[in-house]
Amino acid sequence: MTIPRVVLAAPSSSAGKTSIATGLIAALTDRGLTVSPHKVGPDYIDPGYHSLAAGRPGRNLDNWLVGEERIAPLFLHGARGADVAVVEGVMGLFDGASHPSVEPGFGSTAHVATQLRAPVVLVVDASAQARSVAAVVHGFATFDPTVRLGGVILNRVGSDRHEAILREALGSAGVPVLGAVRRIADLETPSRHLGLVPAAERSAEAVRTVRALGAVVGSSVDLDAVLRLARSAPDLDARPWDPAAEVERVGGRPVVAVAGGPAFTFGYAETAELLAAAGAEVVTVDPLRDSALPPGTAGLVVGGGFPEVHASALAANVGLRTAIAELAASGAPVAAECAGLLYLAGSLDGEPMCGVLDAQAAMHPRLTLGYRAAVAMTDSVLAPAGTRVRGHEFHRTRTSPGAGPSPAWQWSADGPEGFVQGGVHASYLHLNWAGSPQLASRFVAAAARARAGAPA
Repeated sequence: MTIPRVVLAAPSSSAGKTSIATGLIAALTDRGLTVSPHKVGPDYIDPGYHSLAAGRPGRNLDNWLVGEERIAPLFLHGARGADVAVVEGVMGLFDGASHPSVEPGFGSTAHVATQLRAPVVLVVDASAQARSVAAVVHGFATFDPTVRLGGVILNRVGSDRHEAILREALGSAGVPVLGAVRRIADLETPSRHLGLVPAAERSAEAVRTVRALGAVVGSSVDLDAVLRLARSAPDLDARPWDPAAEVERVGGRPVVAVAGGPAFTFGYAETAELLAAAGAEVVTVDPLRDSALPPGTAGLVVGGGFPEVHASALAANVGLRTAIAELAASGAPVAAECAGLLYLAGSLDGEPMCGVLDAQAAMHPRLTLGYRAAVAMTDSVLAPAGTRVRGHEFHRTRTSPGAGPSPAWQWSADGPEGFVQGGVHASYLHLNWAGSPQLASRFVAAAARARAGAPA
């Protein structure tokens, strides 16, 4: 299949990839093109801005979470019907997963670019360099001959004179300059303890920022040159991913609620697609605004997000907290990861939560971050004991205790983690269910049994 596509990478983190990628998506969309946005790695926040810019879901491409064999099919699935795809990279171009089970560079932007046979545009933070930019670009262009570096976008350029020096230096590097974007402090996206503030939390402000980024990139980058580069990508020898082919369909069409809204913004689009393919009627519940679960709810998925930022408002919604506690007590399946774990706890930073788990949660000064190879410790509504999955952790909170009598997973010598009780599975581990689609089949089957009044 042919999908014009380009990958935006950088020499390192903090070069402005997200701003440039979001602006490029917005600028191309403003031209009337249908743009498919993608993000390398597990990050949930950047795709939220991509989605605002494109008007369609931002999707992740992560070799660790879904397996190498699914990268091209998932890309084609997400890009179906698009005129062009923009893929934002992660960290530096060649920075990959740090895990003893994989080779250096596994899961890097370069890895995904070669899998997609896509040309790369290098976003270079030029704010503190002049002629040296040519050495940086030359090094990245020649480091790995399997990666095709098709252009450079200079970011945070200080002046016309600065731009002229940079362009002159790059004239002999053999990589065309596709644009030069000036330093604009007003367009910086606010950050906090886990990175950028999610677009869903900024609402109208985020929309204004995305529009402004589109205007800046549209006037500073040669969009025609970017499109020519994207259209030079060859055919991909793969078929689009099909969620229906990954799961066993369950009868009865049980209602499965998925938490959303500003407090629960971390989730992959493929999770809901797999649940629907497995036979569920998927509906959204916002724990900040909805006072009850959707009618007929037979299962609940509460993914990641920032409940610590909204703890008071979540606590104040007594009606929904009570409904969730009653659903869990009934034995219906409830899958909670990270933020969902905190929400099911007895309290979060002293604020009462759902009280489903006999655990208390609180902010912690240390960031926990990294890929995990986990093994299920207990039979649950997600997986039988012994099931192996790949996930990641990303949080600055702790629960006390860190595991229940029947723990969810184990991935290190530090001991088990998470909670399994009745139909509840709660853990800090983030999973992309596209990498373990059997989770959806098992969960929907449990929801169907709960709807029929049988044990989950």
